[in-house]
Amino acid sequence: MNKENKLEVFGTLSKEEPVLTISDRIVPGTLVFEALAPFPGYYNDSPLATKPIYMYLALQEQYTLVDILRATEKVEKVFDNKFEAGKGFLQIYDQKYHVLRVRHLEHYDLIGKLQEAYQDQGIFPLKKTRKGLEEPAQIRVIKFFNLTKIDDGIYLDNKEDFHAYLEVPQGHSWEGFNELTNRVKYNWVESKFDAALGAFYHNGKLHEFIRIYSNKLNLPYLQELRKLYLEKLK
Repeated sequence: MNKENKLEVFGTLSKEEPVLTISDRIVPGTLVFEALAPFPGYYNDSPLATKPIYMYLALQEQYTLVDILRATEKVEKVFDNKFEAGKGFLQIYDQKYHVLRVRHLEHYDLIGKLQEAYQDQGIFPLKKTRKGLEEPAQIRVIKFFNLTKIDDGIYLDNKEDFHAYLEVPQGHSWEGFNELTNRVKYNWVESKFDAALGAFYHNGKLHEFIRIYSNKLNLPYLQELRKLYLEKLK
């Protein structure tokens, strides 16, 4: 693969998924959400997770991205287990939370320890409890993407399995994106997929994309799917 096709870019990803508040193995009196179905368009039912997939640790305030990155680098040096963390926002109805999006933790016992490690670096958890909450949430994550361009407007994620990105010519509101994806899925005969909305900045230009999650990410599949999205945009 040509090195010019490999990109490390900064961007955002927005999605909607059901979340549940948890109260075990966290810092007491804090607010932590777990994604019940991280890829709701792909799975019929939520798989029973033996370890955390996506966790959202509510924060005391809106810390800057630099603050989060700086703290993460320091936590990674002292934390015994690998993880990935990013800055995000989680909204349930009219309530918006600043969160630390965490994935790749090996087990639930690490959640509280990770909260404490970030607290040591000045990133404090929100002191609030909402036991038993289970609601759909709109989530936006600010992150770096490590991508390989495999065709015009088509990228694969180099770090996350089953993740691809289809570039589209315009951005969308959340409602417009859902309507577009529903039109695509109604006319799609291949295996199912989950979709999310995002954008990244590269070479002085904002690239709008649709994130696709599927275990079938060969080039013909993605070419046909992008073609259908572009058709339904018209």
